[in-house]
Formats: sequence, structure tokens, C-alpha cells
Amino acid sequence: MSEASPTLERTWRTEDGARLASTVWRAGGGRRAISSAMVGGGIGPVRWVLNAQVPGGYSRTDPVAHLHELAASHGLDGPGVGMLTAAAVDRTVRGADGGVGVAATVGLRVPTWAAAPAGAPDPELAPMRLDGPPPPRGGPPAAVPPRPGTINILAVLPVPLTDAALVNAVVTATEAKTQALLEAGFPCTGTASDAVCVVVPEAGTPEPFAGPRSMWGARLARAVHGAVRAGALDYAALLAERR
Repeated sequence: MSEASPTLERTWRTEDGARLASTVWRAGGGRRAISSAMVGGGIGPVRWVLNAQVPGGYSRTDPVAHLHELAASHGLDGPGVGMLTAAAVDRTVRGADGGVGVAATVGLRVPTWAAAPAGAPDPELAPMRLDGPPPPRGGPPAAVPPRPGTINILAVLPVPLTDAALVNAVVTATEAKTQALLEAGFPCTGTASDAVCVVVPEAGTPEPFAGPRSMWGARLARAVHGAVRAGALDYAALLAERR
């Protein structure tokens, strides 16, 4: 593990009859983040990051309140980031490069192109439920609810970044994610519900750049690429197993 790699706690809960995993990173004080998450989105201080799995066919209309409930159940308080995913959180993948640590969950049931033509439906892969056993070999596929997919990325850098560099880091991470998906054989830019969180220290002289050809941007890109590519290949293997 690199110095910045987050130490994740894994917990389990049962919801709608499904056994669901969550990961928690208790970052402590002295850090700030940029995130697209529903809870803790934007730029600001962060003490924890929660990535919680939800059941297939998730139907709650109050995901922000749900995330706050889950955070409270883990004893999390103060500023934090909360993300939801239908991907298998217990299959979280890691990436690391030069002091940058990444944790990602990769679900690709409904991959999408960001600039798809207006009104064009996203291609849907075969139904798959990741919180239950696969169907018996040679037997009919089990009837399962829809299983949407999401790619959630947590990246931790050991150096502070300016606000502009934080925005640049999100762009770099997204570009690396898309490169990894294409290399893994998924013709898409991601899914419609992907989320990202980049965490850096507050103290110190901030780095002004985080593009893919800056030192820290390049390390971030390689760490994200490694994690997402591994997660996409793992998802493809699961998909093949459960067909």
C-alpha cells in the first residue's frame, strides 16, 4: 500500500432481502476533497468517505437522507462524502502509483456514451445480481431485479492541490477511467451515475496542476486506470460466469 492509500473498513447490512456491503474510510481531520457525490459534493473539508451498496431496483426517493442514515449507523459525523452504488462493494479494487491511492467499485450493467444521440437508449447488458449465488451450471438463469451499474472512485493524494488543480484532477481521473474501460473491452465512457471523490491534505503549499502530464496528475491517472481496468475485467468475468 502507498502512503496515501485509504484504509477501508467493510461492513454488511441486510436491506430488501439482500446482503449489502459498505466501505468506510475514516480520514480524520486536516483533509479536503472535491466530489460529485450526493452527500459532501463540491469542494470542502472531509473527515470520512462512505461508499454504500444498494439493492438492485433501488426505489428510495430520498437517497441523501438514506446516506445520512447509513453514515449515522457507522458513527460518522462532521463533514464527509457519501456515495451509493449497485456494484458489489465487497469487490472493491485498488490502484496505487507514486504515493497516490485509489479505491473503486465498478458496475457496468448499463454502460453509456457521454455524448450519445438525444433519445438513444443505453445498451443494457445481461441481468446480473451480485448479492446472490450464480444460477446452477447448465440451468436456467435466475429471475432477478434490474441491477444498475455505477463506477465510484475514491482517490487520495499525499499533496495539497489548488481549487483549480482539484477540478483538473477530476478531469484526469475521468479520462483515465474511460481509457481503462475501453482497454477492458467495454465500448463506453462509463455509466450515467458514476461518482468521483479526490481527497488531499489541507496543509502545505498546494500543487497548481493535476493534468495527465503533471507529476501528480500522471500518478493519479495511472492509479485510477489500474483500479478501474481491474474492476472492469472482474465485472466481465462475473458476467460471463452468470450467463
